Amino acid sequence: MTRPGLLAVGGAHVDRRGRVSGAFVPGASNPGHMREDVGGGAFNAARCAVRHGLRAAMFSVRGGDRAGTTVAEAIAAAGMADLSVCYLDRATPSYTAILDTDGEPVAALADMELYEIAFAKQVRRRAFRDAVAEADAILIDANLPEPAIAGVLAASSGRPVHAIGVSPAKVVRLRPHLAALSGVFLNRREAAALAAEAGDGPRGGMADTGADFVVVTDGSREIEAWRGGRCWRLVPPRPEHVADATGAGDALAGAMVAALSRGISFPEALRCGVAAAVMTVAAMEAVAEDDDTVYAAVLDRVPEPRLEA
Repeated sequence: MTRPGLLAVGGAHVDRRGRVSGAFVPGASNPGHMREDVGGGAFNAARCAVRHGLRAAMFSVRGGDRAGTTVAEAIAAAGMADLSVCYLDRATPSYTAILDTDGEPVAALADMELYEIAFAKQVRRRAFRDAVAEADAILIDANLPEPAIAGVLAASSGRPVHAIGVSPAKVVRLRPHLAALSGVFLNRREAAALAAEAGDGPRGGMADTGADFVVVTDGSREIEAWRGGRCWRLVPPRPEHVADATGAGDALAGAMVAALSRGISFPEALRCGVAAAVMTVAAMEAVAEDDDTVYAAVLDRVPEPRLEA
């Protein structure tokens, strides 16, 4: 049987993460360590989905520099088809974050001009429509400008389209399209940004966004998952150690979409996503490299979601 196919559309770029060695002091030089790899919400999630049984293809844009070559190599190493467009005269987008000793970002800079100027044009091309025709589901992130999000949805032809919020500043791009989305993955700050734009409370409106389901994470605190007017709640198990929280939400999205694509029930798919996120927090990489045995052990520690009455 052919495995379900996922088309990831969005960020695939250089990801730099510096972790301070002690308390972060704003406006000062902070000792620490810097590492660099390839990240991006859509890429991280798709890479995790592949590890959970899906075929995947990556559709992004990048420059003709050495960083672009690094991104291409990472997509190939992840076992994904690379459908991305290369602009030889442009710089590859990048994300640089400074993390505290708990692995949480205290400052970040996104240099992603190419996404802003190129994606809307590329999703209107025949090559993109052909890529959509080969997919069973689509996963986007809010690195896409709003016209590109509209273009993806127009091309989807009824296929489920899931979305990752990326950041409070960019998540508002999803607002006009929430009713057309199948699943939306947010952290607490992104949910608050959406709610504030709608005039709701910090998490108000998550039950009636129009999307099929919405998952809201809050670091190590309780996760809320809304579907059909009902809310499941789950407190994730603590990882054995915290290495880097970067990519945890992306891993949750990728593993949960993979589980749903394989016909797993919504509450159990949520558990699968949480297990992937917990493993990612304990790893230095944006997607954990551990094998199926380790994943099964972590999944055993994830409690059953509690359905609110």
